[in-house]
Amino acid sequence: MSPQNPNLPPFSLTTPLYYVNDVPHIGSAYTTMVADAVARFYRLRGYSVLMITGTDEHGQKIQRTAEEKGVPPQKHCDDIVQSFTELWQKLNIHHDRFSRTTADKHEKIVKEFFTRVWDNGDIYLAQQKGWYCVSCEEFKEERELLEGGYCAIHPNKKAEWRDEENYFFRLSKYQEKLETLYQEQPDFIQPMSRRNEVLSFVQQGLQDFSISRINVEWGFRVPTDPKHTIYVWFDALLGYMTALLDPDDEPTVENALKNWWPINLHLIGKDILRFHAVYWPAMLMAAGVTPPKQVFGHGFLTKDGRKMGKSLGNTLDPIDLIDRYGADAVRYYFLKEIELGQDGDFNETRFVNILNADLANDLGNLLNRTLGMVKKYCQGQVPNLDLAGLPADWSLKQVGEDLGDRVVVAYEALNFSQVCELVLSLIRAGNKFIDEQAPWSLYKQKKQTEVEQVLYAVLESVRLSAYLLTPIIPKLSSKVYKQLGFDLDLDTQSKTTHDHNSERFADHSQWGYLPPGQMLSQAQPIFAKLELPSE
Repeated sequence: MSPQNPNLPPFSLTTPLYYVNDVPHIGSAYTTMVADAVARFYRLRGYSVLMITGTDEHGQKIQRTAEEKGVPPQKHCDDIVQSFTELWQKLNIHHDRFSRTTADKHEKIVKEFFTRVWDNGDIYLAQQKGWYCVSCEEFKEERELLEGGYCAIHPNKKAEWRDEENYFFRLSKYQEKLETLYQEQPDFIQPMSRRNEVLSFVQQGLQDFSISRINVEWGFRVPTDPKHTIYVWFDALLGYMTALLDPDDEPTVENALKNWWPINLHLIGKDILRFHAVYWPAMLMAAGVTPPKQVFGHGFLTKDGRKMGKSLGNTLDPIDLIDRYGADAVRYYFLKEIELGQDGDFNETRFVNILNADLANDLGNLLNRTLGMVKKYCQGQVPNLDLAGLPADWSLKQVGEDLGDRVVVAYEALNFSQVCELVLSLIRAGNKFIDEQAPWSLYKQKKQTEVEQVLYAVLESVRLSAYLLTPIIPKLSSKVYKQLGFDLDLDTQSKTTHDHNSERFADHSQWGYLPPGQMLSQAQPIFAKLELPSE
């Protein structure tokens, strides 16, 4: 799929390629919800978008897990991949490409890339001694380990001592080039806290890193030495490149880069920041490829203020959460309540209270009560009035008129919390406005023009709010639009790449788009009030 609209640049983004040692957890779901919201936002604006997700399926951890289960590694990978695709469907995630590192095309890309770097003199054979965390698939310095030699990221996993011959990548050669990249592209690593972490790490001096293993069967063989298997990170990171191939393309690096490179945005968890912000751009430089435009490292999730883990018995099953509350509810909470880049917490009581307050009470009730009055006072039609006649000093109109522009800025900054708060400011202003104007009293006074002006302003506030929240709660926004008489499925529109320009977004995202005279649908709850599960 090549970019379809020549008037706007293509936009490509990725989640991590998730490791398939186990079924997806809420952290994986969080990153993918963020990526889907970004992709939907850019599609609504008329961009050709390529959203990539997928799975990292090689390495010793996968080999051991499959052995413990008594199944071939590929069977294990296939089973886990199915659980990812099922979760993405439940979350209403629309990805354009799903990259699997066990794919035949990927192997050809990896080996061509390896050869490029080899020919550039940046790969050499040496002895590797050190502590290795199988769960991280990474060698650790002793100062990075906890007491007793346990991994800081996997505190129940003890690092293993390794003394073996490996192939190394000359990362140290790219120290100055990386520092220049960070200086010339200050937004390359976001947020600022992550950027500072990387700068501090790089300033300590970069060490070459191992890119092969011996005695690991599950992976691609080193083209120049089949006794070695290509190390999982040097393999996995290239999955982003493989995903860029059009379906009928020959799997070459040149074909992968022809349409969608450089990738605009890598969304990752902060635990894999070093690989994406240091190793990945250096690898690309060694192969003569321009680095991506931005790496954004988000924080970790906790539950009730505590780190989640099976051993602690406080994991959060994303499938169960969606089944009980719905995809839009889950998307809304995690995107609104967790500032992207910061650590965030899930608390079920707060989850239910936030959703009831924002979506059931503020937005849902405002729509329902207004539709009821429109049916009673305006025969179920959008008031047929001259929009220029709306009072210019109305606070509601003032809030709405520049809201679209402010929300766009927040979306572009990946500040979903601010997006939601900006839209909520309009919804809450609408509730206050209708109470202050009291159209029921105006109707009794036979002030029909004023009644129609008030109701139009409130309806338009609801419409604008729903549209601007479409990337976050697409199905709920579509329900609002349907009740307002639009034959437009925002969910479908915002998850499909179209050949169009950005006029549609500009129209819908501005105050005053609701057509006067349009027939409205019957009022019905758009979001059912949630109840906490009984003990």
